[in-house]
Amino acid sequence: MSDLLWQLGAMETAELISKKDVSTREVIKNHLERLTEVNPKINAITRSLNDEAMEMAVLADEKISSNEQIGPLHGVPVTIKDNVDITGQTSPNGVSKLKDNLAPANSPVVDNLLKAGAIPIGRTNTPEFSLRWHTGNPLFGDTLNPWDKNITPGGSSGGAAASLAAGIGCIAHGNDLGGSLRYPAYCCGLATIKPTQGAVPAFNPTAGEDRPPMMQLLSTQGPITRSINDARLAFNAMSRSDRRDPWWTPRFIQKQEKAGYRKIALATETPGAPLADEVRQSLHNAGKILEAAGHIVEEISPPKIARCAEVWAGLIGAELRSVLRKAMDELGSSQISAALDFLESFHEECTLAEYIRLGMERTQLMREWSVFLQDYEVIIGPVSNIRPFAPNEDIQTKERAKEIFSAHNLLVAVNLLGIPAATVCTGLQDDKPYGVQLIGWKYNEHLCLDLAQTIEDHVGTVTPIDPKLF
Repeated sequence: MSDLLWQLGAMETAELISKKDVSTREVIKNHLERLTEVNPKINAITRSLNDEAMEMAVLADEKISSNEQIGPLHGVPVTIKDNVDITGQTSPNGVSKLKDNLAPANSPVVDNLLKAGAIPIGRTNTPEFSLRWHTGNPLFGDTLNPWDKNITPGGSSGGAAASLAAGIGCIAHGNDLGGSLRYPAYCCGLATIKPTQGAVPAFNPTAGEDRPPMMQLLSTQGPITRSINDARLAFNAMSRSDRRDPWWTPRFIQKQEKAGYRKIALATETPGAPLADEVRQSLHNAGKILEAAGHIVEEISPPKIARCAEVWAGLIGAELRSVLRKAMDELGSSQISAALDFLESFHEECTLAEYIRLGMERTQLMREWSVFLQDYEVIIGPVSNIRPFAPNEDIQTKERAKEIFSAHNLLVAVNLLGIPAATVCTGLQDDKPYGVQLIGWKYNEHLCLDLAQTIEDHVGTVTPIDPKLF
């Protein structure tokens, strides 16, 4: 059994360790062996934390032996994205000129995982500045999707998703400014929860200054997992308080007032790129599963999806132009310059007054969605309107970059609104995974996850896999 421990999820692994059926050292050793075996094929892990992980495993076993109280993730191997800080390690964020960016302390999300007992075994690849739909950079190269090297693993948490799909670790940390948890999960056949803004504390001690305001308000930290139950477990661990993040909000679980059913909106008509047949089929399959479970599912789309994406592009583009772009051009490569050029072109340059008005419009859009989600408590929608594209296709031409962005209008809208969304795999079509996202109002992560669980219970999980790089 010990040579197959990498196939188990976080909950199973934690339970085996707590019952002393396996040692933490066995678990960590097996996952590190799996990392050594498959990472050369997919290039998802930028560096292995072999020595550090084994030292932590010894301490974890000592804690078990002495019958000390342990956390919910005790001994569970995790990976940490290369854009958050771990004490004494570098956080290059995919940027060659930041390869020596040494962290003096842990990021809050890392501290929370450690407090829960998790053991980091590797750092995962990300595009430069974590601002692309595909994961690749001049520092570490391209990450390959273990399902097929000819499709992207997604971005920006593509290294996190690809490693997890291939059996490296039980939980992968990631973050999400414009879909960077959900899109990689979709591409690699995984589960995730993009939390409400502020639910998981964020801060990087290596940061010379804080990010611009909208980049703070539209982004969040979260887990990628192979099952919905593991996503729930990881989210609970990540969401503990940390006073270094002034945006962190005490989380509360809303009481279930209705029994038996929920009223759900099925968003099959989303603006942007036309829905691929596989995507439409995934949506209808998810709707049928929830209908069979007793829920009311109606085909209706939430308001102004395309405008939400336009406002997101306007706000982020304005902050890039006015605050960040000069430094990014100095530090980054031609790859990220092209990606930023395309992103900025999606919305005209803003004056200060126009930027303020976009912020005001964001509030109005949030109000309209809040009212919509009072009636339809959850939205089932596409993660992407299209199949996963070819690696680096997002930086080939302005026209194609715009098509890719438009295909993710609903994905980006969720970030603008600061609301939660779970992604769940809906099975395989042509031997490739597809999935949907379930969107709820603020602090309704539990409801999104519960409904995603219903879908997963029907469909099953499709990872981990051995890389199929043909």
